[in-house]
Order: sequence, then structure tokens, then C-alpha cells
Amino acid sequence: MSFVGPRPALYNQDDLVALRTQKEIHKIIPGITGWAQVNGRDELPIPVKVEFDEYYLKNRSFLFDLKILWLTFYKVIKTEGVNH
Repeated sequence: MSFVGPRPALYNQDDLVALRTQKEIHKIIPGITGWAQVNGRDELPIPVKVEFDEYYLKNRSFLFDLKILWLTFYKVIKTEGVNH
């Protein structure tokens, strides 16, 4: 597992796994945080998560990873996307 990359799918998320496999996102090492997480977390529908994961696949770089880490830190401090 990496710090940045698509979050691993849960055991019951067959639809997410199928879409990621179709877009070849399954070839990226999973991460603790990712582009989809800083853009909506669990509120995003699965097809939108896959779009964010595909964007990450096509645009990944060291600077993009740093941006995702910064946004993750920012959203944790601001408690954005926390429902409880």
C-alpha cells in the first residue's frame, strides 16, 4: 500500500472493482488517500469515484501526490466530509 493512490475496494464493492478493472485502475498500488477522497469521500457515487481514479491514473506525478497529501491534511484539519 502507498500513501497516495486509489483507496482499496471493500469486499462487497463488486461494481467498483469491475469499473476499476475496465479502466485499468487496478494496476495502480492502492493508497491511504487519493484524488477521489479529497474530492468527496463517501458521498461520491461509484462511477464518479472511478472517474477521479482514472484522472489520477492519467495524471499521476510526484507533484500531484503532494497536492493530494496537502488537500488530505487540509480536509482533516477542517473536518470536511465528516458526517458524525
